[in-house]
Amino acid sequence: MPSTSDFRNGLKIELDNEPFIIVEFQHVKPGKGGAFVRTKLKNLRTGRVLEKTFRSGESVGDPGIEQKQMQYLYRDGDIFYFMDTQTYDQTGLGEEKLGQSVKLLREETIVDILFHRGDAISVEMPTFVELAIKKTEPGVRGDTATGATKQAELETGAVVTVPLFLNEGDVLKIDTRTGEYIERVKTA
Repeated sequence: MPSTSDFRNGLKIELDNEPFIIVEFQHVKPGKGGAFVRTKLKNLRTGRVLEKTFRSGESVGDPGIEQKQMQYLYRDGDIFYFMDTQTYDQTGLGEEKLGQSVKLLREETIVDILFHRGDAISVEMPTFVELAIKKTEPGVRGDTATGATKQAELETGAVVTVPLFLNEGDVLKIDTRTGEYIERVKTA
């Protein structure tokens, strides 16, 4: 069982039978009284953020979170199906557990899924994905120096802002945390 001396950003703990991740923490030693730890916690099930103060040395629960690498297979309505790459077991997750990353999810993408007591609670996408441009206005030769941009629809249906010189079929590197274009990987 972790105590407040083990706290660090990214540590997963359990409070009131709910899994949380420590987003931010600060050890405080006031002139009077005992030391304490002020934390900002994010609920891994709901995404809700709360602030909580712990006495120094206080123990918290171990959340029993298991992380598995899984491959995205297909979508059936609002349910997305993933396969464990080790055991070939399949798990279905609702769109709400995927959040914004659903727009960047392509079949066969490997993701990390967090399980709390056997229940899938969230999906962690890879930091970058490579996706092809499905539809955009044609690029014009010489449009590289102005820094102007245009909208491009990717193969997954996501729309990103890209430089004017990119064309349909080009493969782009996209940051899944922000949904922004990083660089062109391959030309059409």
